[in-house]
Amino acid sequence: MLRSASLAVLLAAALLPAAPSAFGRDLPAARADAPTVVLVHGAFADASSWNAVAERLRRMGVPVVAVDNPLTSLGDDVAATRRAIAGAPGKVVLVGHSWGGTVITEAGNDPKVSALVYVAAFAPDVGQSSAQQGEGFPVAPGLQQLQEHDGFLSLSQQVVAADFAQDLMPKQKREVFAHQLPLKASALSEVVDTAAWRTRPSWYVVSREDRMLSPPLQVATAHRIGAEQRSVGASHVSPLSAPAEVTATILEAAGLKPADRSPGFDGG
Repeated sequence: MLRSASLAVLLAAALLPAAPSAFGRDLPAARADAPTVVLVHGAFADASSWNAVAERLRRMGVPVVAVDNPLTSLGDDVAATRRAIAGAPGKVVLVGHSWGGTVITEAGNDPKVSALVYVAAFAPDVGQSSAQQGEGFPVAPGLQQLQEHDGFLSLSQQVVAADFAQDLMPKQKREVFAHQLPLKASALSEVVDTAAWRTRPSWYVVSREDRMLSPPLQVATAHRIGAEQRSVGASHVSPLSAPAEVTATILEAAGLKPADRSPGFDGG
């Protein structure tokens, strides 16, 4: 009898109109002229590393998908990104942070992808790995202190605070550390088979205070791939510490009106 009553309650609830969620009820409807922005996170992070950027885009009516990369191999991360692209309506602006730049380089040749945005990111050429791309440039302080366990790389809480996210508040640094996902070390030696930046318009946001990926390497990468270069005085985690500036570049790549830029944002 109790089981039947419970089932009746569930059925009745299912027929009621759904109440708007607290998160989405004040968000505007998606703009008809807006492509879907697919955000690809990097190593030592998860999809929450894009939260500040994603919220700004959604408040402007831009549809957003943040990919959860397993970080187990380049192939696995590319497959996850391709599923997100396939599920997105219309055109896609593909955005990669850090290691995510290698991922979008391989995944970005999809016909739905109209533009690429690299944020403090790798962008290898065909037959090149992320590790090879860094050859000839200074090894940034944070990369000199990677931890390895069972073939996976991670960062200590001290390195997150001092080198990965040094411009965040202490509470934010703890949250970044808590959300850390390790990267399979062998992924850095996997070469890309395609280079989407050769056939897609690209933008690159340089993090001038980066202690994980050398700023000179970032500038050289932007020049090499022919990207529209922007820069911001931020740490490696600029999507969290400078979200307005990163969002402005994504909007520009999407052909939409850029957001206001702060005095620390260099548009050229």
